[in-house]
Amino acid sequence: MKEGIHPEYHPEAQVTCACGNSWAVGSTQPVIRTDICNKCHPFFTGEQRIVDSGGQVERFMRKLERRDRLIAEAEEEKMRETSTELTIMDLDIRTQAKKVLIGAGLETVGDVMAKLEESEELLTNLSGFGLKSLATLKKRLRARGFVLPGDETPEETTEPTE
Repeated sequence: MKEGIHPEYHPEAQVTCACGNSWAVGSTQPVIRTDICNKCHPFFTGEQRIVDSGGQVERFMRKLERRDRLIAEAEEEKMRETSTELTIMDLDIRTQAKKVLIGAGLETVGDVMAKLEESEELLTNLSGFGLKSLATLKKRLRARGFVLPGDETPEETTEPTE
């Protein structure tokens, strides 16, 4: 055996885990530090303990919170768009049609929907609000997700076939 080429062997090297557990082994290093051991590993303990290296858990939790917040904001925006409290001014229809509807006392989508349930003629009889304005109004309401009187709902169109 050649002299001076072999590493120094330490028969009582101290191994220390991040959980505080320590034991002695034979090694070429006098002190060994580990992140996980048989006392804290989930496979051996049966409990889930997260070893966070580099802030991965915090980053994941921030992404998860951001995702939840964005989903909640999207749902809130959708509810706002299909709210019957939506004003006529927020609809993308001609200014003249908006003025006619507001002049007739129809300031919200709920008011317009109530008139549509009674009869479409109540709207077309308004001076300055004709069939084209009615068609545009209905188109804009459907685009926002409203179900208009006389429209078939998706449940009604899918009939079971035998």
